[in-house]
Amino acid sequence: MTSAGPPPGEPLGDLLRRLAPQVLGALMRRYGRFDACEDAVQEALLAAAAQWPAEGVPGNPYGWLVTVATRRFTDGVRSDAARRRREDADLLATPPSLLVAAAADHRAPGEHDDGLTLLFLCCHPSLSPATQIALTLRAVGGLGTAEIARAFLVPEATMAQRISRAKQTIRKAGARFEPPSPEERPERLRAVLHVLYLMFNEGYTVSAGFELQRHDLTADALRLTRLLHRLLPEDGEVAGLLALMLLTEARRDARTRPDGSLVPLPEQDRDRWDRALIAEGVALVTATLARTRALGPYQIQAAIAAVHDEAERAEDTDWPQVLALYELLERVEAGPMVTLGRAVAVAMVHGPARGLDVVAGLAADDRMARHHRLHSVRAHLLEMAGRRGESLEAYRTAARYATSVPEKRHLDARAGRLAAAAPVG
Repeated sequence: MTSAGPPPGEPLGDLLRRLAPQVLGALMRRYGRFDACEDAVQEALLAAAAQWPAEGVPGNPYGWLVTVATRRFTDGVRSDAARRRREDADLLATPPSLLVAAAADHRAPGEHDDGLTLLFLCCHPSLSPATQIALTLRAVGGLGTAEIARAFLVPEATMAQRISRAKQTIRKAGARFEPPSPEERPERLRAVLHVLYLMFNEGYTVSAGFELQRHDLTADALRLTRLLHRLLPEDGEVAGLLALMLLTEARRDARTRPDGSLVPLPEQDRDRWDRALIAEGVALVTATLARTRALGPYQIQAAIAAVHDEAERAEDTDWPQVLALYELLERVEAGPMVTLGRAVAVAMVHGPARGLDVVAGLAADDRMARHHRLHSVRAHLLEMAGRRGESLEAYRTAARYATSVPEKRHLDARAGRLAAAAPVG
């Protein structure tokens, strides 16, 4: 029998990340213990990363990983003498089909459903958003604890404890390896999408530190969202989120100068935008909007991103369309950041004074009073209106509240240029 092997030329890391959720699903369906199964899969992945470069990738890497992970699982539970008999019975009950090579055209059992079920499990409502992201990266993304720790800028031991506590929390909550009920599914899917959205945003504009972007986080978010779209190809919001990521990621290389400083959207060299990603994103959101029965926030945000990306020059942007989309977005999912986006669109269509009126309405919002984005948008609109003295102070306030070093430097530079241009009144 011919064994199923990886696609020709697939890097080892990509292969292991792709197979990780499939192997975990196989163990979960057999044993149902998320914490022990996930630990066993991680050990199997480490063993593969150590052995395969020297010995070669086995003909059926999925079967190899399931075999090793099953052994690691039973080794672990056998260390507890009180559970020895039950776990030995579990091992004897393991289907032989999991331990032998599969046919070349064989698809891993439950491959379609397991990835989605794992996403739901990792985004369990008992976990915080940050923990949901970490657990998703490990169990579904196939990343090791050290890689996740680097993404979160914490020591590996800290991340290991965080993931361990998360798995204990899921166990105590009684979560099972099964899809949510039809009643729970819409809310649980929204949680999954929110986790992927947060993961991408943190990578695209790092909230704190010296780097503007974390390409590893955006890449992982895109990879997992592509997986989700393959599993749920008819879901409009899944397609909308993927399109939004593609259209946003397309601008990545133009967002920074060689020295790492930030380049705002109107000043970016659009020749450096990734046209293949833009074409893919535009096609995806166009098809989604044409067939959707429930227009959601990710679809609308993707449409806004498409308008920006399709403009050959900043001055070619269809701002009336952007404004109309922001107004629609506010009706679908209101929030201060949405209102801030609408304020910019209002200013571009009706003039900065009207935009400043919108911003003024946000000043009383406690969530925004000390947020640098509110003050940076206000500074920009004041500068557009020719009120340079007020704009200078607003830029300085925005820089004071910014936690990202590249954003802070950008805001300080804006303030510096205003201060140097001429005496302000």
